[in-house]
Amino acid sequence: MVTTLVVVDAVRTGDPTTTATGSLSLPADPGFGALSSDTSGSGVIGVPPQADGNFAASIPSGELPDGGSFAVDGAGTWHLVPGSSNQVGQGTERTFTYTVEVEDGMDTAGFGGDESFGRLVDQTLGNPKSWTNDPRFAFRRIESGDPDFRISLTSQMSIRKACGYDIQLEVSCYNPGIGRVVLNEPRWVRGAIAFQGDIGSYRQYQINHEVGHAIGYQQHQPCETEGGLAPVMMQQTFGTSNDDIARLDPEGVVPMDGKTCRFNPWPYPRS
Repeated sequence: MVTTLVVVDAVRTGDPTTTATGSLSLPADPGFGALSSDTSGSGVIGVPPQADGNFAASIPSGELPDGGSFAVDGAGTWHLVPGSSNQVGQGTERTFTYTVEVEDGMDTAGFGGDESFGRLVDQTLGNPKSWTNDPRFAFRRIESGDPDFRISLTSQMSIRKACGYDIQLEVSCYNPGIGRVVLNEPRWVRGAIAFQGDIGSYRQYQINHEVGHAIGYQQHQPCETEGGLAPVMMQQTFGTSNDDIARLDPEGVVPMDGKTCRFNPWPYPRS
């Protein structure tokens, strides 16, 4: 597949700055990488390549926290969560349609049921801090026809089939080959160490990060400013320290420079 990349968004800092008059200006939102104009293809997006196979042992920040139970084996099929929405966002360049789906064989009652999952997806994508802050993008949930992608809550073993398991850590991903934004149910239930127990924020991050891949932000991002907010396209599931992420993918875009950010679930957190 040939992918055309269009560079967007300058590098932004995550801390307050002082103007020439001595007053504090509002900090800018964390930045993004290149936006691909081609969101099709068959390669899994969102998982680092395999290196030495010792990731879980070497990246403790990426381990799954203790917590509630989750489905290990689902059926490998998904059912539609009924519901639709009006368009959210201007969509001057693209309106993405999506469905909300849950893998068969999973019990979602422990976190409010299928409807609750769908409601959080809709509320997250409809939040002005999410992707529609950029007027180029809009979203619309549908319950019939072929969507641009299917936001799919998925069991542990089915995730490994959809996203791969080259790194022995619990991941989510966007798999354009099956048209799914695949959200990891173990992570949905337990979150990530970097989010310090804030499960609501982590779930919003899961949605925004993987949908970010689906709309064209294929490249991950590093922590930009020590102590600042992490970019939403940083792999915060594995940690908010550049050094941890660089160990996962030594040839990737994240430098081993010692910077550590604060967790952040939003593309535009200060909007």
